[in-house]
Amino acid sequence: MSGTLIGSKARWGVLLAVTALVLAAAGIYAVGAYQRFEESRTAASSVGVTAGHPLPAAPFVLFRNTASGQGYGNAATVPLSAPGGTRAVSEQECDRVYGTAGTVVCLKTNRGLVTAFEAAIMNRDWQVQRSWPLPGIPSRTRVSADGSMIATTVFVTGHSYAASGFSTATEISLPGGTSGNLEDFALMVNGERLVATDRNIWGVTFAPGQSDVFYATAASSGRIWLVRGSLSAKTLTAIHDHVECPSISPDGTRIAYKKNDGGGLVAHWKVAVLDLASGQETVLAEKRSVDDQIEWLDDRNLLYGLADEAVEGDSNIWQLGTAPGSQPSLFIAHAWSPSVVR
Repeated sequence: MSGTLIGSKARWGVLLAVTALVLAAAGIYAVGAYQRFEESRTAASSVGVTAGHPLPAAPFVLFRNTASGQGYGNAATVPLSAPGGTRAVSEQECDRVYGTAGTVVCLKTNRGLVTAFEAAIMNRDWQVQRSWPLPGIPSRTRVSADGSMIATTVFVTGHSYAASGFSTATEISLPGGTSGNLEDFALMVNGERLVATDRNIWGVTFAPGQSDVFYATAASSGRIWLVRGSLSAKTLTAIHDHVECPSISPDGTRIAYKKNDGGGLVAHWKVAVLDLASGQETVLAEKRSVDDQIEWLDDRNLLYGLADEAVEGDSNIWQLGTAPGSQPSLFIAHAWSPSVVR
């Protein structure tokens, strides 16, 4: 009996020693990785940048800077007339960014012993006016034209719309509070209320000049719809199938979005445009898979981000005309999450 106890204690001792070594190695690796990350952030930027400036006079493009070196991951701007020129980089780190001439919303990851997620609202001087915790990984954000309504979408489980079993939480922040989770709104499909509990809502876009109206994606039981939302009635009404991450045009007549033509196992998102009046859909010529919420450059051209396949952690913003046959062209290199401010 005593031999068994001694043997058991010895095995526990070995297990504890191995566990301690693994934890120590993991800690050393984490510290080294963090040091390398900080060194890369303080290195000279690979593009021309300036710092310490407020938001410029409109029109300009707001985006997340992904150029290596100082300012990587920070919100930045360029004049709309010179998207390839010197960028003004703020000190605010953002995973997703969107804004108006005087308001910037920044969804961010606060890394530490416990990773947390946050939404922050800043003025044109990059000063935080208010912030609140987010329940998951930042995914999408939009601001109404007057800056009064702010939509946020996060992944509560999963981290990609291409993965099965993902779950989102989407809210709209209003001057007097929040809308609550949009999954609590009544979802109407073909005139009937859908009561299934597996609903996901994401990718809000605000209708210009209509304070009560927004559009979003709703999904349930393997089906996906474009929905028209009403804040006052707390309803989501399905108006078209297979629309993800909608973005309404500046004139309010068309919706640009990503459309999955790759099937359920391997998603491949084409860029498409829906005419709201006629219901006519136009699938554009971009051949790469676009997993982004598209931004309108103007009423005839779109912007979206694509990961740089050659450089991990980098991405670029591309431009694509809405006329059939238009080909994509590079708009801003080393950038992500575009917001056009007119």
